[in-house]
Amino acid sequence: MKYWWIGLAVLALAACGRNEEAGSAPSAAGVPQQETPSPEAPQPEPNLADVIEQTPRYIVGISYPPEARRYPGLASELHRYGQAARSELVDAAGSAGEAPGGLVYDLSLEFRMLVESPQLVAVAADGSSYTGGAHGNPLVARFVWLPQRERLLRAGDLVPEAEGWTAISRHVREQLHATLGTRIDAEELSPEARSEALRTAGRMIDDGSAPEPDNFDSFEPVLDPQGRIEALRFVFPPYQVGPYADGTQSVLVPAHVLLPHVAQEYRGLFSTATPADATGETVTPERR
Repeated sequence: MKYWWIGLAVLALAACGRNEEAGSAPSAAGVPQQETPSPEAPQPEPNLADVIEQTPRYIVGISYPPEARRYPGLASELHRYGQAARSELVDAAGSAGEAPGGLVYDLSLEFRMLVESPQLVAVAADGSSYTGGAHGNPLVARFVWLPQRERLLRAGDLVPEAEGWTAISRHVREQLHATLGTRIDAEELSPEARSEALRTAGRMIDDGSAPEPDNFDSFEPVLDPQGRIEALRFVFPPYQVGPYADGTQSVLVPAHVLLPHVAQEYRGLFSTATPADATGETVTPERR
């Protein structure tokens, strides 16, 4: 026991060495260590609860379909879209300041189920965000989920080649121009005013339906009794293919027009029947 002090000296020297090493690098307290999550770690499911907020500067109302909770990946996409719309509105309200008598900003957004089958789930998002001006900014989006693949079906994946979008664009433009001509004829304009209206609105149609996947990324599958896609309804928000007053417009494109251009891995989702009267359909659900 008389050499107990030698053990203490060794421990002291070891402690000094550790302190010197710590002094030569950032301390753990100064630089938090970031752990790399395991790729297999399950991601937390989003809280897909309806949102109702009211403050002196803004009002937010977001509603989700309870059925979407059955698909966590889809629920995450819906939640992300809703939160992005909310954050944009809240940031705009914050930038406007707290002056009394200022505008009350408003967000109204509804998600609703369109299709639910073992192969496809489709959800529509429709609403508006008001941050000043004559009217709100339209919010229009569509989400098509593949439950067996656990991912969204995007327009660019569905139709991968440029020639496919050229054919789809041509079909959509024909329907939109036909509807435009019928509507303008009903207004009984003078020849000069009619020509100008056709030219101006026609330019919006051509620009908004140019053969690019991004112009067609909002679409709804229309299923036959067997659960196969017999048509896709492409949805265009206000301003894309017409003025705000024309509202949200859509064009139905039948499967026989789409199938020659659909990627091989998705062709099994479509009906191969060719209706005798499959000429397409244009719908303008509402005017604003």
